[in-house]
Amino acid sequence: MSETAIHPYSPGTVGEVVRAHAAYYGLRWDFDARFEAQVSRELGEFIREFDAARDGFWRAECDGKFAGGVAVDGSRSGHGCARLRWFIVPESFQGKGIGSRLFDAAMDFCRERGLHTVHLWTFAGLDAARALYERGGFRLVEEAVGDGWGPVITEQKFVLSLRPTP
Repeated sequence: MSETAIHPYSPGTVGEVVRAHAAYYGLRWDFDARFEAQVSRELGEFIREFDAARDGFWRAECDGKFAGGVAVDGSRSGHGCARLRWFIVPESFQGKGIGSRLFDAAMDFCRERGLHTVHLWTFAGLDAARALYERGGFRLVEEAVGDGWGPVITEQKFVLSLRPTP
């Protein structure tokens, strides 16, 4: 039986997250080197400026192997707001609940920090991810067509309000 654990950032996680993004989106969506470069650059900046009071970064391990990662970036979204970023579960680990566990860790962090809004950017066609976001309360608020990484995709912005409704 496989054992999966969720851990906070540790050295080497950035490289694993970048590699997983480049491999998955390159193979499945034909994204070019600009995508890998952007993930690498932005994730490196995030780690360099990491502040545990506003930012979180987790990795999943299954039987000692990298099985996914996710971050909450509170540095650029304004007070009480954050962005869910770099959420990835390599294909060999998909369908095992690892994405849900990473998502829950990130959302627990947001609630513990008293955030009122969380947003994320994704694109049309990532149906399993979209279902996870929508089960978690995220709602689609914006779409835009772009081709910044090669193929034409429909980028999507999802937002979650953590404020209690009266």
